[in-house]
Amino acid sequence: MTTWKDVPTSSINVDGVRYVYRELGTDTDVPVVFLHHFTAVLDDWDPRVIDGIAAQHRVIAFDNRGVGGTGSKVPTDLEQMGADAIAFIRALGHGKVDLFGFSVGGAVAQMIALQAPDLVRRMVLAGTGPRGGGGIWKMPFIVGGAYAKAALARKDARHFLFFPRTLEGKKAANAYFDRLAERTNDRDKPISNQARLAQLRAITTGGLHAPDDLSKITAPVFVANGDHDLMVASEHSEDLAERLPNSTITIYPNSGHGGVFQHHETFVPEVLRFLAD
Repeated sequence: MTTWKDVPTSSINVDGVRYVYRELGTDTDVPVVFLHHFTAVLDDWDPRVIDGIAAQHRVIAFDNRGVGGTGSKVPTDLEQMGADAIAFIRALGHGKVDLFGFSVGGAVAQMIALQAPDLVRRMVLAGTGPRGGGGIWKMPFIVGGAYAKAALARKDARHFLFFPRTLEGKKAANAYFDRLAERTNDRDKPISNQARLAQLRAITTGGLHAPDDLSKITAPVFVANGDHDLMVASEHSEDLAERLPNSTITIYPNSGHGGVFQHHETFVPEVLRFLAD
């Protein structure tokens, strides 16, 4: 069976932009489309989460405009990121999808659901919150501090951003990066500096934006986060769940922004149950 570490990378031209993506899993009428985090490319998805969900669903993960191997430049607003994702999904011929959005990917998923409600059946929103408030405008300072610590420690900044600096958190971080290294061939291009800065601007301006009317999103939503998220406060995820009329929420203990990766053995079965309802 094809897994995340060996599935080939495909591409499709959408409105003059070449999008790269990977697709695997069980054939289902409604695929699960993955929307990834700040600075992430295809190889930054946790194989245990991808493979776990692909065991029962068709999974599609892609680089949005300007990210990794996809052409053009990253837009500086969440609305356009959502519009680009909609164009990609429809170019693949899908009229209905489930969305899995992590971090800024969760914000993009909300834009998709608001712009094209007919396209979305269900959503999983992890490590994310609603646009406006929640201290999201502070993200550049949080990220900058983590990058400084990472440079001194000679580690990836996600050691500090995704996981608590406890014994349990450090162990989970090391295991996470070991899993990311499992794929050795046909790896994606790294994030560019333009993409990184554009994403950060979109996140920051999103934090200062007027709140969206999330009552318009009637699709069922599963919200998840860790209980000590430095990037998107756990309370912000709780606020998201409260604003969505048809949502459930799980907050994982002793974990941070990457709580769904740290607790993947619990999280994946919860997602599968949610998608099966």
